[in-house]
Order: sequence, then structure tokens, then C-alpha cells
Amino acid sequence: MTTLFIVLVVLFAALFILVPLLEKHASKGDAINESRISRWIIPLMAAVLILGILRHYFG
Repeated sequence: MTTLFIVLVVLFAALFILVPLLEKHASKGDAINESRISRWIIPLMAAVLILGILRHYFG
């Protein structure tokens, strides 16, 4: 059980260190790229959901 807590503490520490660091050094994306990507998110999530349901019932 202590191993689990150690792993969780290390993961959260890495999260709190890496996220601000990555946000600081990340390049700014194009609005065109973001709109192109955001257009595909909902259909892809629907496909993943349908495939997960099919896998649950037939897998």
C-alpha cells in the first residue's frame, strides 16, 4: 500500500512540475490547425464509444 502512495505522490509531483514547464515552452498553435482538429474530436469520440460498446457486448 505504501508503494501505491509513493507512485501517486511521484506522479502528482511530476504533473505539477511538468505542466507549467510545458505550457511555458510550448509553441503557439495556429487557429486553422485548432479548428481542423476540433472538428474531428466529436466524431472520433463517438466512434470510440461505439467501438467500446461493441467490444463489451461481442468481445
